[in-house]
Amino acid sequence: MSSTEVGRHRAPVVHDAPTRRRGRTRRVVTVLTDLVLVACLLTFAFLAVGPHVLGYRTSTMLTGSMEPGISPGDVVVTTAKPTSEVEVGDVVTYHIPVEDHRVETHRVVEVLHHRDGSVAIRTQGDNNDDVDPWTATLQGDEVWEMRAVVPKLGSAIRVLRSPAVQHGIFWVAFGGMLLLGLSTIWSKDQDDQVPAEQEGDPSA
Repeated sequence: MSSTEVGRHRAPVVHDAPTRRRGRTRRVVTVLTDLVLVACLLTFAFLAVGPHVLGYRTSTMLTGSMEPGISPGDVVVTTAKPTSEVEVGDVVTYHIPVEDHRVETHRVVEVLHHRDGSVAIRTQGDNNDDVDPWTATLQGDEVWEMRAVVPKLGSAIRVLRSPAVQHGIFWVAFGGMLLLGLSTIWSKDQDDQVPAEQEGDPSA
């Protein structure tokens, strides 16, 4: 077999190389897109569906008062516990009785059982030097106790909710879909051209 014939037999490989590269690119884009979609669905299920189905609650830690166990931006997962069973050492999420009545997640350092059956607590952040300057009477029959911490999930959600990021995500997704569509069209054109070239060369 002559060198010319060998080169002709290898010609289709040269034609197929760009097609294979585009195919690999499409597969990588598809896998990454699927992973992002799965992550978004899991996050949505965890934050929106889970609390209604499984009965837990989630809240985002805004300060460093509970570091190093809970850092700013971490999501705290809590479950209901009977108020009568709250103990010193529990980490609970509750509305503080002063200022803006914000939600706070701190450790119980004192439990007060009143004669009328109500229960009050005093709390302190693990990273704070002093006990919180209030006594909180727990409302209802349940208190929400920390069960798990999801690191930085709250920060990621806040970033994704910002207008600049949402605008950028839209254009990145739009550009990615456009490139993927053009890549598909180009690959089809290339596939149509390769057989035509082979038919035009009798020795191939």
